[in-house]
Amino acid sequence: MGIVNRRNAVIGWLVVKLGKRAARKKAQEAVPVAKRKGGALAGAMAALATLLLLKRKKRSDTTE
Repeated sequence: MGIVNRRNAVIGWLVVKLGKRAARKKAQEAVPVAKRKGGALAGAMAALATLLLLKRKKRSDTTE
């Protein structure tokens, strides 16, 4: 019987899944509710700025 077998692999997978869930829940509880909404807004603004920057760069690259 080796160290790596199906039973140990399943147990390890479950531990990782449950650990991620617990860590995610603990992190969400640590952040106040008002700050959660600001993160989505900041992400949307960053995505828009990146889109505009890339569009501007494409336009400047197509010189004739």
